[in-house]
Amino acid sequence: MLRVARSLGGGHDAVMDRYAFVLDQLRQDDWRRLRGYDRPGAGEFTLWFMLVVRRLCFDQHRHVYGRARTTDPTDRGAERAARRRLVDLVAADVDPEAVAAPAGEAPDVLLVRAERRRALTAALDALPPRDRLMLRLRFGEELSARQVAEALGFPTPFHVYRRLDVVLRSLRASLERAGVEDAQA
Repeated sequence: MLRVARSLGGGHDAVMDRYAFVLDQLRQDDWRRLRGYDRPGAGEFTLWFMLVVRRLCFDQHRHVYGRARTTDPTDRGAERAARRRLVDLVAADVDPEAVAAPAGEAPDVLLVRAERRRALTAALDALPPRDRLMLRLRFGEELSARQVAEALGFPTPFHVYRRLDVVLRSLRASLERAGVEDAQA
């Protein structure tokens, strides 16, 4: 099972997630899938079992990333990549303190930057997940407002601009309450 889970790529966590999903699915209904093996028609057990595990791994992938909704095969790859980025970005936890400071800066500048970073992190953590994702897509991934609207289900890019304006004003107010001077900069 682990060999099949590893063959589909990804890091250790992705492999273990697949493995746990497969175990859970095999255990369902009192091991119904395993009891469904019929030797004469199914061939060798190990080959049959590898196919069952592989299909379950694909089910787990679809469960996490969803299915492509477009009928145009040329758009499917782009849609899959966008879905994967969305899921992985939401799940990613970037530690702002892990970013190295440029060499040669004065300690007081580093301290102010660290305080601003902490205040910004706290303000971002207070936002709803959809707003954080919108900010990440628009400013981190540098997607256009149209792409953000399509990814998050906004009716038009103008709705994205309006929501961004509301969220950014809220962030500025949070930063000012936290004592960050000139939250516009």
